[in-house]
Amino acid sequence: MNIGDAARASGLPVKTVRYYADIGLVRPNGRSESGYRNYGRAEVSKLVFARRARSFGFSVEQTRELLGLYEDRSRSSADVKRIARERLSELEAKMQELQALHDELAHLVDACRGDHRPDCPIIDGFAGGDVSR
Repeated sequence: MNIGDAARASGLPVKTVRYYADIGLVRPNGRSESGYRNYGRAEVSKLVFARRARSFGFSVEQTRELLGLYEDRSRSSADVKRIARERLSELEAKMQELQALHDELAHLVDACRGDHRPDCPIIDGFAGGDVSR
């Protein structure tokens, strides 16, 4: 199938499929006589895999490593788990960071009267001022 068909089948934009081919993440299985990239079922499966891995926030290099393990039938699941556990730890740290930001912004919003006066704890808080709890 051509790149457009592979893109539709994998749920990726054509530009992303082309990029993945250019960086060697998921290569086409060959080229047509006119030079167009050809993709088969195996390549589309890898594109779906890459799309899903990227949706979990794995980097391109982590996705490359996971694809290598996907293709290696003699792999150890411990290798896969190690990579996934690292990403999970990153997500948990990001969640804590976002929760702290949420809590601080909620406090600033609660502290602001939202009336016609110019004083505003939100502006003061962004400027580094102390907005007492």
